[in-house]
Amino acid sequence: MKIGNIEFGSRPLFLAPMEDVTDIGFRMLCKRFGAAMVYTEFVSAEALVRSIKSTVSKLTISDEERPVGIQIYGRTVEDMVEAARIVEQARPDVIDINFGCPVKKVAGKGAGAGMLKNVPLMLDITREVVKAVKVPVTVKTRLGWDSNNLIISELAEQLQDCGIQALTIHGRTRSQMYTGEADWSLIGEVKNNPRIHIPIIGNGDIGSIAEAHEAFDRYGVDAVMIGRATFGQPWLFSEQPLTYEEKIGVLEEQLRINVERIGEYRGILHTRRHLAASPIFKGIPNFRQTRIAMLRATTVEELMGILKNLTSDPSVKDRRE
Repeated sequence: MKIGNIEFGSRPLFLAPMEDVTDIGFRMLCKRFGAAMVYTEFVSAEALVRSIKSTVSKLTISDEERPVGIQIYGRTVEDMVEAARIVEQARPDVIDINFGCPVKKVAGKGAGAGMLKNVPLMLDITREVVKAVKVPVTVKTRLGWDSNNLIISELAEQLQDCGIQALTIHGRTRSQMYTGEADWSLIGEVKNNPRIHIPIIGNGDIGSIAEAHEAFDRYGVDAVMIGRATFGQPWLFSEQPLTYEEKIGVLEEQLRINVERIGEYRGILHTRRHLAASPIFKGIPNFRQTRIAMLRATTVEELMGILKNLTSDPSVKDRRE
């Protein structure tokens, strides 16, 4: 499987771009545990063009996490082209266009999955971004706006004709948001279309390596992208089991990386969400108060202290997942 000049080998697993989740520390750890490709949080083209500091900071990437993609979203050709040129200066391996985010603040304004209601504009943006940069351009989208408009089969060919070098498909419509089950059958149809020659990456409801392999077997996709299942567990990409104490150590490392790379305030803000969501704490007696303390922590010392208590507490010390 290949995107541009990047060789991935067979059956690669990708980390999905996720707002407030795929910070640099998390990406570096997912890479270490086996993610073949990682993506930044998605970046607003409009905010990037306006040089909003918090948005520009999302372009921070490291050679240790390569290959890495930066994903952008927007609603005008002009903003998206300018944003792509700005992003190219950060030297990502791929620029990905977000035509799939379903949340109201994005899709409701016509960006992200909102573009599924305006395909001509989606294609104009894609075509012009491809022309504007030398780095490979890819797209992530959904099956369609709703169940009455499942347009992905035709759309995939149209996007390919615009010059993209890979297409990621989430197996839901925009109207579904994240409810119900992802429909991989249409992803498989796109992959098996003889007119499609770019890599097809499947996404949606993959919670383990075993489920990813099942998707490869059933639908023939070139890669599988994993999103929400990775929250608080970057080791999901590894087939090597970790002890509870080792997992705590990984989360501590994520905190250290984030604080070092993006500063104490933002580093803590990002990491504590991962800690509070990590499934390794599921079932711990009276964990609710500990979780609240995690989400309220404002210093590295506070968070490290909470994690230390979670490894020394006799009720959780010998936990295994």
